[in-house]
Amino acid sequence: MFKKYLSLLILLLMVSAAPALTAEITVYTALEDDELAIYVPAFQKKHPNIKLNIIRDSTGIITAKLLAERDNPVADVVWGTAATSLLIGDEMGMLAGYNPKGIEKVREGMKDGRNQEARWVGIKAYVTGIVGNTIEMPGKNMPMPQSYSDLIKPIYRNALVMPNPASSGTGFLTVSAILQLMGEDEGWKYLDQLHQNIAMYTHSGSAPARMAARGEFPVGISFAYRGFRERDSGAPVTVAFPAEGSGYEVEANALIRKPRIKPEAKTFLDWAISDEAMALYAKVYPIVATDVEVAAPKGWPNDPMSVLINNDLEWAAKNRQRILNEWTRRYDGKSQPR
Repeated sequence: MFKKYLSLLILLLMVSAAPALTAEITVYTALEDDELAIYVPAFQKKHPNIKLNIIRDSTGIITAKLLAERDNPVADVVWGTAATSLLIGDEMGMLAGYNPKGIEKVREGMKDGRNQEARWVGIKAYVTGIVGNTIEMPGKNMPMPQSYSDLIKPIYRNALVMPNPASSGTGFLTVSAILQLMGEDEGWKYLDQLHQNIAMYTHSGSAPARMAARGEFPVGISFAYRGFRERDSGAPVTVAFPAEGSGYEVEANALIRKPRIKPEAKTFLDWAISDEAMALYAKVYPIVATDVEVAAPKGWPNDPMSVLINNDLEWAAKNRQRILNEWTRRYDGKSQPR
């Protein structure tokens, strides 16, 4: 009998010592899986009483999901998704204003500057990179492309893979950058030429880098981060930033407008721009939203900001659907089957 009561007492003590989950919040994100494997445990260690229900997909899919759920939102917060997508959501009244703790440290241009209470707050920027296979390219007498102008040379006919901008944030930021750099008339003419060299448009921004790493195609126009990750894992690839300037997008967070906003959602957004979180972001990507000091990773210039174009995020958001409609009309025939 004593042993029975002792076992019951131990069980009660274990239950009382375990942190009780006070809430579960649903988080929509386009952050990479290997990034989430770093960030999520750090949040859970800091806030063990908040469970994160992570829904992860490409930027285009997350954007479409948010818009489809406009009248009956599922997500509590959005984490690390394109600011242009969040600008669209804000125009549709889907975002609630909230200034997370530490917002004053976030750079101008990487947070909502139009509202007293921010509708979106950036955490880092991701950029276009050119990823080349160092075995496949020499075997086909192809030099490593260093610019947008290189990518339309006849030597790369059917050798390139690139993300579809309708389903990939990397694809959209790349197309948007070309149209902004060249002007729309010349930009579409350029994309017509580029299309001649494209073998396939993928539905993921990371896929072209992975395909180049596996030798499926010599060159991928991709998410620069993924190219560096493939290189660091031993794949025979090198990464270049287009000489004319890389397109980029701000990965940002937002609070979803709902009849009941959970306080834990605000706690998460506070943590997501904290010094701790920014230091973690900076370990995997050097362009972050605050002045966290980090040595530029191998392959980046000492000033990572120097590779970026002068990007008009509001123009990109306002014209996003028009650009996607035109791109789809012209080029969707080469898109990867879903």
